[in-house]
Amino acid sequence: MNAASILVVDDEPQIRRVMRTTLSSHGYVIREATTGEEAVDAVRKERPDLILLDVNMPGIGGIEAAREIREMCDAPIIMLTVRNAERDKVVALDAGADDYVVKPFGIEELLARIRAALRRYAPGDAIPAFTAKDLTIDFENRLVVVRGREVHLTPKEFDVLKHLVGNMGKPLSHRRLLQAVWGPEYGEETENLRVVINQLRKKIESDPARPKYILTEPWVGYRFLAPKGAPAKSASRKS
Repeated sequence: MNAASILVVDDEPQIRRVMRTTLSSHGYVIREATTGEEAVDAVRKERPDLILLDVNMPGIGGIEAAREIREMCDAPIIMLTVRNAERDKVVALDAGADDYVVKPFGIEELLARIRAALRRYAPGDAIPAFTAKDLTIDFENRLVVVRGREVHLTPKEFDVLKHLVGNMGKPLSHRRLLQAVWGPEYGEETENLRVVINQLRKKIESDPARPKYILTEPWVGYRFLAPKGAPAKSASRKS
């Protein structure tokens, strides 16, 4: 199996040096970029397996770079930032980031998040397409159509939706969803999950404040519910 390639994007030479030394010692192939423009160009040319992307950089910055990168590839993006406000996380995740790590961070934490993000590419059980009156989800082609209009989901939003639909009708705990989508090292990062669920509801629900598909299970987690007439059993799989 070839070593995963990681693009490290940061304008601080010391941070890039630490990342290069540490990640290389764990078997990853490292590429570097110092600006958002360089990052977009590097992704276009080299197609890395994962991108570590600093938010605050000269030029277009990490958020805009993430949006441009997401338009041309589906590789996991982990945003690195000193900001820890919920609004900043929402912006990063909505731009297409898979994860959000706040500086300063421990290298073991970063390595765990890298492993979890890369696992998203592991093949899983196929889930048949879900079709309802106003919502169609084609999992094989990663296509979501809401009321006749194609809707763009970030990779993390799509993965959460896929796991919910794959366990349709079952209440899934926060921990189970986090570990299934983010990786087994996760379980307490409920804010990340809440942000993704809120964004999903805005995109697929006719009334996000009164969702009919993604329901909240108080004190537990979430449940995907098929409306009457939808093929509730067609999307089932082993969980």
